[in-house]
This record gives sequence, structure tokens and C-alpha cells, in this order.
Amino acid sequence: MDSIWTKTSLPQFEKLQKDIKVDVLVIGGGMAGLLCAYFLKQSGIRYALVEADRICSGITKNTTAKITLQHGLIYHKLIEKFGIEKAQMYLEANKEALTEYQKLCKEIDCDFQQQDAFVYSLDDKAVLEKELEALIRLGYQADLVKNISLPFSVAGSIRVQQQAQFHPLKFISKLIQGLQIYENTRVKELSKHMATTEHATITANKIIVATHFPIINKHGSYFLKMYQHRSYVLALENTPNFQGMYIDGAENGLSFRNYDNMLLLGGGGHRTGKNGGNWSVLEQFAAKYLPDSHEVCRWATQDCMTLDGIPYIGQYSKRTPDFYVATGFNKWGMTSSMAAAKILTDMVMGKNTPYAEVFSPSRSILHPQLLINAYEAMVNLLTISDKRCPHMGCALKRNPQEQSWDCPCHGSRFTHQGKLIDNPSTGDLNRK
Repeated sequence: MDSIWTKTSLPQFEKLQKDIKVDVLVIGGGMAGLLCAYFLKQSGIRYALVEADRICSGITKNTTAKITLQHGLIYHKLIEKFGIEKAQMYLEANKEALTEYQKLCKEIDCDFQQQDAFVYSLDDKAVLEKELEALIRLGYQADLVKNISLPFSVAGSIRVQQQAQFHPLKFISKLIQGLQIYENTRVKELSKHMATTEHATITANKIIVATHFPIINKHGSYFLKMYQHRSYVLALENTPNFQGMYIDGAENGLSFRNYDNMLLLGGGGHRTGKNGGNWSVLEQFAAKYLPDSHEVCRWATQDCMTLDGIPYIGQYSKRTPDFYVATGFNKWGMTSSMAAAKILTDMVMGKNTPYAEVFSPSRSILHPQLLINAYEAMVNLLTISDKRCPHMGCALKRNPQEQSWDCPCHGSRFTHQGKLIDNPSTGDLNRK
């Protein structure tokens, strides 16, 4: 169940075998970490990046690879929760991320295409009008479109023009040339300015944790501030080109984008460790609306969801001044990775960034989702099971669709044989 992107092979890097000293250590070899390494190199900073497995072996290879500042129906919610100023910061950070991709992709052959982005509603035109009003208040041009190219009727959609899509691994294969990367180098222990791996010690003035779900439990309370969400993709041939990128504004709706001669149909999502629609929802949709299509491949991905819909980018916690984090991208990992890399590069260099406040990991946690996360953790900690997650001891749930054991608390996943698939756990399952 590999994605279409994995047909592109990436260079291999050696394991770290000797002690090194750097200004900045980046932990995690997905899009966010690799972009951090790239910008650190461009800035002349001594750095190194370590990855426990192969680079892009986790979430990055499973993205649908949309680059956009339109993250569903979010801006009216941001204005209501945080006010115009912070909503503006969020928009501008993502707008700059899109611009940076456009600049880099002029030099990288990665199937970069400008596309309009649409967020639609099946039955609620009022919420679309509210979102359009929010974008206008923020000074961004968008429009309300009644008829779109998808094969079913909608109440309408918000169109944001000149967004983008690309091939993420083609982009990365060129971006990483000349970077100081060590693969198969798992960090086993972290202290103030030191990371210990199996064969070496890394001394660093600053450390960036870009491991999808943060691996340090005793700071930041990320195990309460986030949960993980799985979603599914079918790559289909013999389908129309819908000329744009589309997503349903509803929580469990579908997403669409074309690549080459294929349609990438996404959806079927659910909290990790819970039941959900998975690929069956997509199969049913394809059978009804795309009867002439046939499947090329299928895959699933996993996203960290924050309490308030904004990623955590910045100082890991108030008590760890030299640790930084990028996490909680809420299904918008490509754009958020670029925003995070730009913000964190400035921060570790001591530069002021105008976006630090809105993305601060130390912002208020007083949101309803906190109670839900705490409840899920309590229930699963008290559940009797002989298979428990090494991360914090929650009972694991069987995932029959993907033949895995999944943690409903924080999203760690393991193969049937107990091998770690997804963090925050840092080790395999101890089988009984």
C-alpha cells in the first residue's frame, strides 16, 4: 500500500557512527525537518539532521501534496477565536510558504502546477458566505462559486486562485543534495544540549524536533494537546480532470486532486484507533460517481490534530529555551512544513519572526478538544489488554483494514509482528 510518490527513489545516507558537534540538530527526516536543514545550510549554520529510518519513510510519502493557504473553512473560526490580527498572521505565514515553494520549484523539476483551490459544502451556503466574508476582512481575494467540476451537486464553494500541487519526493530528491543527513540514526536520549544515538553523541546549541508527533513526553504536554487522525486515498485512472484541488468543508468529507492521468480521491477518515469509513467510503463513491475508473493503488496517512486548528511551531515549552518543535499540521503538512521551516530557522538564529505568537506551542490549551483527548487517554489506560503502547501504556486496538495495532490515545501504530510504524512511541511493541 505504497503511494504513487514512492516510485521516485531517494538517495541513501550513512548512519552516524562518530560523535559530532553542531550549532543546530534537526531530528526527523520528513518534509518539515528537511526544509529546516535546507534553510540552515543556506544561512551558513552548522547543522545536522538525523532520521531514525529512511528520510520520508513516515508521513511525507503519503501526502496528497497540496500547497495552499486555504485550509478548509478555517478563517472565520480563527477570527472568532483569536481576532483579526492572529488570523492575519496565520494567513500570511501560509501565503509566504506558498511563495517560497514557487521560488524553489522554478529550479526543481517536481511536477509543480498552479491550481485553484476549492472548499465546498454539500448543503450549507451560509457557512461559505461566512468564510468568504472572513477572507475579505483579511484582505485576501476569493470568490463564491456555485458550479464546480465535481460529479455531484453542492451548495457552493469558496475558490482561492493560484494555489499549487506538486510531487513531494521529486522535490525532496533535489532539495536534499549536499545536505548533512544521517539515516538509520535513532535518538535514544535527549538532554539539554546533547542527543545520544546507538553509536554516537551529538552536541548541539539548539535542537529542533520535527518527528511528526514530538518524542519528548515530559515537556510541552503534547500527549494532551494533540491526537492523531487517519485518512485514506485511492489513486484512480480513467477519471475526469477536475481542474483544481477540492475539499469538503465538513469534517468527514472527501478531497480531490488530479496528478498525471490519475485522480487522487481522499477521505474515510477517523481518529486513530477508532472505527471509520476507510477505503470503503472511497470505493462506494467511485462506484457511484466514477463507474469507469479503476484503481492504481491505495494508501493511508496520519495527521496530528491540535486543540485549536493551528500547528505548534516554536519553542518546545517554556522550560526548554534551546528546544524547538514543529508539529500538529492538521492535514495541511506541505504548506505548514514550509511555514515551520522558515519560522524555526529564524528563531534558532535569534531573529524575530512576526508569526511566533500565533503558532506558539505555549499558547492556551483551554479548548473543548482537551477534555476529549483526556477522556480518550483515561478510558484506554483503564482498558484491560495484553497489548499496550510503549509510549504511555494505553491499550492498543486492532486495525483490520491495515493489519496493524493502533493506539487511540496518541496514535502510535505497530505491525502485526509488533514493529513500530508511527510515533510518538520510539520503540517496538513488546509482544506477549
